[in-house]
Amino acid sequence: MLSIDNTMQSTVTRTISRRQFLRGNFHEKKEDIRPPWALRENDFVNTCTRCNECVDKCPEKIIVKGDGGFPTINFDLGGCTFCQECVTACDEGALAINSADQSPWGLIADISAKCISLHGVTCRSCADSCEEEAISFRHQVGGISQPLIDTKSCTGCGSCIATCPVHAIKVSENKVREGYNYEHN
Repeated sequence: MLSIDNTMQSTVTRTISRRQFLRGNFHEKKEDIRPPWALRENDFVNTCTRCNECVDKCPEKIIVKGDGGFPTINFDLGGCTFCQECVTACDEGALAINSADQSPWGLIADISAKCISLHGVTCRSCADSCEEEAISFRHQVGGISQPLIDTKSCTGCGSCIATCPVHAIKVSENKVREGYNYEHN
């Protein structure tokens, strides 16, 4: 853990990785999002050979080389269509579908307070980009429409992230997703 004294009056403590420290990156540690159908993190890192076949085969071009050369998802480039091209390209088995009903991952979208709709600006770009129609806006009497995410419909594809003009959306693990095999991933 690194302590940074910003004003001599308060100390901010953030957890960063050794790699971030050595590179001078003192921002909060950002968790890598692995491609869909990835093994659990330790198994993935031990199995993936960093051949970049999944990076090359992704038609959406959202799989990129991350820290250490391991593939990660960059939703700023677009959303995942779950086409399974990355799984097909992975000969090592770091990306694998074990059953027909296996979910690709346990990710779900989350809209932060930075959302401009929450601040009186009409914007529906996230809902417009959501093919699953998991994002809707609840009208408030005499107020601002509030964005809502239907957690059962959200696939965590990330399409809403790239279209958000203020980067108010992120995806994170949804520990209660039905049909998601947490033992595999």
